[in-house]
Amino acid sequence: MKKLLTFLVVAFTMTATAQESALLRLNYASGDSYIMDLQLSQDMGTMMSMDMGMKMKQTITSVSGDTYESTMKIASIAMDMSQGGMNVSYDSSKSDDELDASGKMMQAQMAPMLQAVISMKGNNLGEVSETTVEPNVPGTADLAKQSSGVVYPKEAVRVGDTWTMSKSEKGMTMDFIYKVASITKEVVVLDVSGKVAGMAEGSITGKINVDRNSGVPSTSNVAMDMAAQGQKMSIKTTITMTKQ
Repeated sequence: MKKLLTFLVVAFTMTATAQESALLRLNYASGDSYIMDLQLSQDMGTMMSMDMGMKMKQTITSVSGDTYESTMKIASIAMDMSQGGMNVSYDSSKSDDELDASGKMMQAQMAPMLQAVISMKGNNLGEVSETTVEPNVPGTADLAKQSSGVVYPKEAVRVGDTWTMSKSEKGMTMDFIYKVASITKEVVVLDVSGKVAGMAEGSITGKINVDRNSGVPSTSNVAMDMAAQGQKMSIKTTITMTKQ
């Protein structure tokens, strides 16, 4: 009898866990503040390689229904780049005296970006409808796009559920497939896969941990392995979001 009861309890627990669902939404509140830490690695063999680290501060300025508005500002940028036999290192935290000639050239390009304020408007599914940069510094909006993550489905999801999202950027179409790997009280884990087509072709792999309470992707690791005109390239991006 005890064995039967134990079996029934275990079976009930497994069934309840399997049927658990999560409604993924960005549950922002006005005044919320996050620090985004982005680490990007790009490798094109002997042509070019780059490692970049960037921190951005995001502040939610208003929330109305399922719509939010926010401002973002780049706090710091550091990069090491090698291209055509030339090496460039830059770190926004260093003074002019600590930078070499190439670093000073990068500083002249990056300094305006560090002063720019990026305003974004979106909804609680993660869809961004409007992005503006003041002052309008070229390249700043492209950096801001790195912060845009997964767009959630309208329906609640269970383990095993999948949905898709597409992005078009710089002559490439990226088709993402998200699959719910696990659901706990704290985290919803998503497996990421997909393909790249257009000017480059390849595959997408990765994993995203979504904080179940806030709906914010706390960690995101995505890799794209591609080839363009016979040249192989890989891009790996790691993003960590921390609430202040």
